[in-house]
Amino acid sequence: MRSIVANAQLEKNTQVEQTVIANQYFLMKKLLSPAEMPRLNDVGFKVHSQFEEDGMLLYIFSVIGVTNKKVVEICVGDGTECMAANLIINHGWNALLFDGDQANVDSAVKFYSTNRSTFLYPPTIKRAWLTQDNVDRLITESGFVGEIDLLSLDIDGNDYYLMEAIRSIRPRVIICETHNVIPGDRSLTIPYESDFDVKKSRHPDFTGVSLLAMKKLLQKKGYRLIGAHRYGFNAIFMLNELGKEYFPEISIKSVHANAYTELRQGTAWNEVKELPWVEVG
Repeated sequence: MRSIVANAQLEKNTQVEQTVIANQYFLMKKLLSPAEMPRLNDVGFKVHSQFEEDGMLLYIFSVIGVTNKKVVEICVGDGTECMAANLIINHGWNALLFDGDQANVDSAVKFYSTNRSTFLYPPTIKRAWLTQDNVDRLITESGFVGEIDLLSLDIDGNDYYLMEAIRSIRPRVIICETHNVIPGDRSLTIPYESDFDVKKSRHPDFTGVSLLAMKKLLQKKGYRLIGAHRYGFNAIFMLNELGKEYFPEISIKSVHANAYTELRQGTAWNEVKELPWVEVG
C-alpha cells in the first residue's frame, strides 16, 4: 500500500512540476527574444524517455504549441520507457503505440490501464510487425490521419523504409533514432528486408539508417533537423513552416560532436563499413 501511495504522490508531483515548467516557457516566450530563450540541449530531463528527450519535447511543444495532442510511436517496448509515455501520462496526449512483441504489448496495456492518469482512456496499443507495405495502412485504420503533433520511430532496422512509406499522417515534430556509428557524410541504410530483426543481423551495428540519409529523406517531406539528445543518435526534426526563429536548422556535425559518437565512429565503423549498406537520397 505504501508503494502505491508513494507512486501516486510522485506522479502528482511530476505533473505539477512539469506544468510549472511549461508555463515558465510560455511566459519566457512572451518576454524574451528567440536568441535569449534556452537552447534545446539545456532543457532535457528524463521521466519516461530513454534519455533526456522528455524535457526536450516538453520545451518544443511549450514554445510552438500543440494542435491535437496526438502522437504515434513505433516500437514502444513495454510502454514504460518511450517518447510518448510522459506526454500521455502527464499531459493528456492521445496516442497510437505499436510494438512487434506480444509480451511487450501485454505489459504496455496493463501499465496504462492501471495508471491513475490513463486508466479511463488509455492509449491505443497494437501488436504489429510493421513493414513498408503495411505501416501507413495500419496507422490509418487506427484513426490517425492528417496532422498530428508527434511521430516517434525507433525500430533498429528498417527505419528509413518505414519513414519513407508513412504518408497518411503529417507530424509537426518527428523524433527518430539514427545510427551514429555511420559517419556524418554517409547517406546509408541497411538493405530492406520485411522480416529484418536486429537480433539476427550479421552484425549488431549493421542496422538502421545514418543521420544524413534520414535528413535527406525528411527534407523531401518538408522537415529540418533541429536537435538531438546528448549522445547524437536520437534526432529531432520539425516542419519547415514551424518555429524557425526558436528552432533553427542545425548541422549533422554539431549533432555528432560528442564523445560517445566520436568513440563509436572511431571504432565500430571499421567493423561494419564493408558490409552491404545501401546508399540512398
